[in-house]
Amino acid sequence: MYVPANDSALSRTMLAESGTLERSTWNDRVHEWNMYWYAPIERCDIYGQCGPNGNCNPYNVNAIDCNCLPGYEPKSPTDWYLREGSGGCLRRTGVSMCGNGEGFVKVERVKIPDLSKASFDMNLNLKECEQVCLRNCSCTAYSSSDEGSGCVTWQGDLMDIRKLPDAGQVLYARVDAIVLAQYAKKSDDSLGKKQKVAVSLASVLVLFLVFSLLVWLLRRKRKGKRRQNEYLFGHSTGSTYLGQSSGRTDADETRINPDLPFFDLTTVAAATNNFSIENKLGAGGFGSVYKGVLSNGKEIAVKRLSQNSGQGTEEFKNEVVLISKLQHRNLVRILGCCVQDEEKMIIYEYLPNKSLDFFIFNESNRVYLDWTRRFEIICGIVRGILYLHQDSRLRIIHRDLKASNVLLDASMNPKIADFGMARIFRGDQNEANTNRVVGTYGYMSPEYAMRGRFSVKSDVYSFGVLLLEIITGRKNRVYYQEESPDSNLVEHVWNLWRESNALEVVDSSLGESYPTNEVLRCIQIALLCVQEYAIDRPTMSAVLNMLGNDATLPSPRQPAFLLQRSATSTGDSPTQDGANSVNDVTCTMVEAR
Repeated sequence: MYVPANDSALSRTMLAESGTLERSTWNDRVHEWNMYWYAPIERCDIYGQCGPNGNCNPYNVNAIDCNCLPGYEPKSPTDWYLREGSGGCLRRTGVSMCGNGEGFVKVERVKIPDLSKASFDMNLNLKECEQVCLRNCSCTAYSSSDEGSGCVTWQGDLMDIRKLPDAGQVLYARVDAIVLAQYAKKSDDSLGKKQKVAVSLASVLVLFLVFSLLVWLLRRKRKGKRRQNEYLFGHSTGSTYLGQSSGRTDADETRINPDLPFFDLTTVAAATNNFSIENKLGAGGFGSVYKGVLSNGKEIAVKRLSQNSGQGTEEFKNEVVLISKLQHRNLVRILGCCVQDEEKMIIYEYLPNKSLDFFIFNESNRVYLDWTRRFEIICGIVRGILYLHQDSRLRIIHRDLKASNVLLDASMNPKIADFGMARIFRGDQNEANTNRVVGTYGYMSPEYAMRGRFSVKSDVYSFGVLLLEIITGRKNRVYYQEESPDSNLVEHVWNLWRESNALEVVDSSLGESYPTNEVLRCIQIALLCVQEYAIDRPTMSAVLNMLGNDATLPSPRQPAFLLQRSATSTGDSPTQDGANSVNDVTCTMVEAR
């Protein structure tokens, strides 16, 4: 069950004819559905993928997915080896299957064929089922029921069979005498090979005993390292972020994805040319980021935790756990991690256009971002945050949303990165407190920076600041102009907004080639997001709706952190428009990045 947070936002979830589950929202501005999430399925889950008498095997590495059942051959070999197996398989011509020594070959660990053409007799055991099928010349296969008893037989073509990794049932397929003899010979050869393997294993066992002492000594030497790895990736998280974010978070939600690859240190070192300075992309609060190229030619970005820093262990674990479970086109994708010796690294997809601040805060680069491109980036960031707040299985508060944490791919699509400060919420939890205030000044909401209270509205505040930076091409954390009395960008925009001169802040590199109404609307949305009180700020679903239609927006209240205020108003809830706040409290445990 899904209920939109905003009743005015139109959303639909659809199971397409291809078998994928798609989710879309209605964009009233362009009058079309915008698909922002889909759940693909395996090819073998599609009905009849390999046609009649075909067995679909998605685990057949370096080979085609479709195989014919024993005694059958492809109907169209050309199509078959072009991976088009829907035509299925046929019996070899001229083969008699009635009273000529035919029998059955065991096909293990499969989903049995379509039961709509099957016959059932729950009073027969498996041996009796074989005899019943053998006496009926039209019977092509038999099996037991799901409980392992009873008799299921099929006549005619067998449809929708697929291989399963470690479960499934046994299907007994009818074959002629020649094929039956061939499979019997293979079984004898396999038995002979097993006997040879047994002799070889006995020899290896002697060598194993000789070297067992050496292995034991080596394991003792690495015991300290292993304990460190178990601390990072064991079942008990113990993380300031994960462990306390929701009181008692389910264990399955705070474990690393078991499918996440672990890279060997030598592989990462080779890919980055031993972390050469030429491959360095930048540095963050807890280490450096390097570009690398794997042996297969795939480009990667490696975030390397600094060995000299006493910080970052919890943030590293937090980021690996979270990103490995999040899948969205506006979130950076993690490819794996490396924890070896004293090294801790995260391997991401490589995004060639660096981060958003590389463009908007650079005089020569910002010209590449016209208004259309900037608006697309804004909408992509909103969709990414909305996924974190509302649509992902884990409800995530990012807590460090800023321009340098928004990366751009080759098509300039935004991808939110750096989840080291993120927190998990329960589905029914709205806010939490922390004694450790972390993040970047200029982007922190007032209730978080001053009282350690954070919620989804904390990210909304950070987004509002980021939106103003995208529009103006200026940083919030520095004085907007030396001759201006305003302390920061938010205050400068707010004062111009009240004077109806907000367009003065628009980035001069845009010239006059931007839609005035749309830019003014974005400025107003940004001011709504940076309002003093969290309760006044819109949710990200409401922001997405505001960006997508031309409905009248509410007037914003006075933003937070304006130095020209009186310290006369206290309390956590607004009582009047333009209410003031006390801004003379210091935090004693601040770890800014």
